[in-house]
Amino acid sequence: MGPRKSRPLNADELLQYAVRTLGGRALSAGELREKLEGRAEQPGDVRPVLERLRQYGYLDDRRFAEAFSAARLENGGVGKMRVLQDLRRRRVAPALARETVDRTFAEADEIALIEEYLRRKIRRVPLEEYLAQPRHLASTYRRLRTAGFSSGNAIRVLKRFAAQAEMLESIEETEG
Repeated sequence: MGPRKSRPLNADELLQYAVRTLGGRALSAGELREKLEGRAEQPGDVRPVLERLRQYGYLDDRRFAEAFSAARLENGGVGKMRVLQDLRRRRVAPALARETVDRTFAEADEIALIEEYLRRKIRRVPLEEYLAQPRHLASTYRRLRTAGFSSGNAIRVLKRFAAQAEMLESIEETEG
C-alpha cells in the first residue's frame, strides 16, 4: 500500500489545516507556505491564509527565529553558524536569520560552549587521552566546525587538550 494521497483543501479547510499544523510544531512562514501549497485546491488561497495567520499572531518569523535560536543555544549545544544555517534551512529570510542569531549569541561565550560540547560528546575517555591521537584530533575539529563553532575558537580549545599544537596550526592555515 502506497502513501495516502490527501484531497485538495478549500480556503476554509486550508486555514484549519494551517492552525492544526502550527499547533503541532512551530514553523516559519516559508515552511508553512510550502505545506499549504501542497494541499491547496486553489493556489491563490495560500497567501490570504498566511496573512490571516499573521494578523492573528499565529505566524511570526521574527518570534519563530528568536525562539529557535534561544532553544538551540540553551539546549542544542551548537554554534552560531549552525543555528544560522538551520534557520535558513527552515526558510527564514537570511537577513532576519542573521540579525536574530547575532543578537541571541551576543552574550554567549563560544569557548565555554565548545568545552561543554566536547564534555558531552567525549565522555568515555579523558579529553587529553582521546585527543592525543591525530585522527581523533582532526575528527573532533571537523565535528566542532560542523556543529557551527568558529575555526579559531575550536583550535584554541583543542590546543588546551592536545599535545600536537603544530597539527592544529596546519588545520587553521588551510581553513584561512
